[in-house]
Parts: sequence; C-alpha cells; structure tokens
Amino acid sequence: MKKCMCALIMGAIMATGAFANGTQQSRSGTEIYMFISQPEYADAIRELIAEYKKIEPGVTINYETTQDQYPAMLKTKLNSGDVPDIFTSTAGAEIDSYREYSLNLDTQPLARAMIPAVADGFKSMTDNSGPYGFAIKGNFFGILYNKDIFERAGITEFPQTLDALESACQKISALGIKPFTSGFGEWWVYKHTAMNFFATASDDPVALIRKFEQGQAKISDYPRLYNDFFRYLDLVKRYGDDKPLETTLDREIAAFANGQAAMTNGQGAWIEEDSLKINPRLRIGFDGYPVSNNPADCKLVTGADQAMRVSNTSKHQAELLAFVNWWYTSDYGKGWFANVAKVVPPITAGTIPNLEVPKQGSALVAREGSLPLTIIYSTDAFHQAFGELLQAYIGGTATKDQTCAAIERQWRAIEGK
Repeated sequence: MKKCMCALIMGAIMATGAFANGTQQSRSGTEIYMFISQPEYADAIRELIAEYKKIEPGVTINYETTQDQYPAMLKTKLNSGDVPDIFTSTAGAEIDSYREYSLNLDTQPLARAMIPAVADGFKSMTDNSGPYGFAIKGNFFGILYNKDIFERAGITEFPQTLDALESACQKISALGIKPFTSGFGEWWVYKHTAMNFFATASDDPVALIRKFEQGQAKISDYPRLYNDFFRYLDLVKRYGDDKPLETTLDREIAAFANGQAAMTNGQGAWIEEDSLKINPRLRIGFDGYPVSNNPADCKLVTGADQAMRVSNTSKHQAELLAFVNWWYTSDYGKGWFANVAKVVPPITAGTIPNLEVPKQGSALVAREGSLPLTIIYSTDAFHQAFGELLQAYIGGTATKDQTCAAIERQWRAIEGK
C-alpha cells in the first residue's frame, strides 16, 4: 500500500557499542545503507534491524525512509552513483526500470520462501527473469466497512453489485451518515479503485493495458470502464464527503474510524491499525468492490505492489544477502510480518496477523479467489497523471469523455514504447 506521508523519517540503527562516546565504528565493521519508501513501517523495521544486530553485531544498518518525494530522491542518488544497498520501487513495470541496479535474487533462499504470486510481480516483464526484488508485505485491497452502521441500516451483507451498492448508500444516508469517505484528495486512491474494474474488463488484463499504451484501445470500448467505473466514482462522490478533493488519507481514516462514514474507498489492510487507534471499538468488515451487476465479479485484489531491491554493486554483497535472507527465513523474520509489522506475510511460512482485514481477506480469497494486481502493469508516473485527471473529473472541471481522452493520451505519452 502506498500510504501518503510527507515527513521525512531518518534513522541510523546502531546497537550498543557500534558508536561509543562519539567515536567512529571500527574499520572491520560493515555498514549497509537502506533507503526505502513506506515510512508507515519505520518502527517495525527499526525493531527488525535491532534484532539483527544481536545476531550480527559487526553489521550496522543505516536506515532512511520517506514517501512523498521518494522516486525523485532515489533517481538523484542513482544518477550520482550513490546506489543504496537496499532501495524500493513499485513492482511490475518498474522492475525493468531499475533492473540495471538490482541483483537477480533467483538463487537466494528468500526467493524460495516467497509466495509464488508475490515473486511473479518482481520478475522482468520482458524476459521473466528474476525476481529482482522482495516484498515488505503482501496485501489485500478492498472496501472496509463499519458493521455497526450496516446493521443499523438493515443491510445484512455487503453489496456485491452496483445496484445493491446504490441501494445500500440510500439506506445509510437515511440514517444521516455518509455512506462513503473517498480519499479523493490523494492521487493514488484512484489507481487502487480503478484496478478492480480493469481486472474484470477483459480476459487478459495485461494485454488490455498494453493496448492502451500503444493507443490501440479506448476506454469507451470497454463498458466495465466507461460505464461501471465512472458509475462507481459518481456514487462515491454523490454519497461521500462534502469536499471530496480535500479528503486526504488521514481525513478518510478519521471519518471512517469515528463513524462519520460507513465505507472507505481506495484503501486496504494498511489502514486498520490506524483506524483502531482512533476507535478501538470499531467493528470492521471487509469485501471486494462491486464492479458490475454480476456478483461473481466482486472479489478482493491481492499481491505486493512494492519491491525491495538489492544493489548489484554493493561493496558488502555477502553481508547484505545474509541480512535479507535472514529476514525471510529465520524464525524471528518469519514471525516479524504478523507479530511486529502486522502485515499480510509475503512468504509461504508466514501467519496472518490478528487483525480483521487480513483474517477476513484470507477467508474471502480462499473461498472466492482474487483479482490480479493490475496497477503494477503501469508505472507510478502514469498512475499519478491518471489520478490527477480523475480529480479534475470529480471536481467538475472535465467531463467523462474529456477525462477518458486525456487518460488515453497520457497512457501513450508516458508508457508507450
């Protein structure tokens, strides 16, 4: 998940004795530089690093994280030759963008420990080599809803169709409660919403995305996109926040947690803990997006959209690989995902954290299957433009047809080869 946090968090994780009385670490020690996004997991990663220091006291891991300007900062470092030992990119299309800096991890124990569907997202989209990364977490993407509000409105199950969703919105509105809080102030919310519709618009979502990139398809050619996706956006706007373009992540979480809105939009497993910190009594339900009037289309999206990359030019390759393999294969590492980070484990030996979204998500996927993580088929450069164009639509400064035409132009300009 991509959680938008603007503040830069920097941490140098040193065990007792690594620096003493301000004196520099001995030359025999090894320093690993870890520069990644996803600052929402900063505390959990600090714990991970501190634990590893107990195993390898001669290894110091200097950790830096940010979100808002991460891509630009990373490119500056790479262009200057200052390649971090561990860095982050999105999965899928961006795997090849940073391939020249990344180690192929196919022979490493962590690659064998990874869930195959997760590892596939870190393979080259040109020759299927790799994986060229590993995941800090798996994920479930869907709609979180307030069970108490649904019960008060007389809604006995989460709506599986667009018609049922509109009916549920009407019942919740009658209580004087907003059915939705939208997150429409964040550009990335739109990609998390749209991927559910793109995943069901065609039997081959990858081929469909490629058609858009090459200018061989129009949104109006696909009713799931032109009709159903925009109908969903219109529903969220009509039954959502008074000022949707001012609804950022924090405001969306607060509105949901405080019972001011019954459903979230564009979110997933990553917001549960923050919501419960605001309201520990919140009873959370979780389900997929109603994307049509066929209930079978309503499924969760699963996968890992962020890749941790290992530098292929690190001066400390052996120590670096020892750390990342320990992360994925040690008893502590395998338990870290659920017990410390409290995320969906990306490894086959992991356990589900004791949170409602992962538990309900796991049960739904086991029973119904899941949809592919189509957002990784395009880069974030496109997705940011996509989100900004849809913000203009939500704001009323562009019509649906104008928005569709602009999205098609941006797809060709940014992703077209």
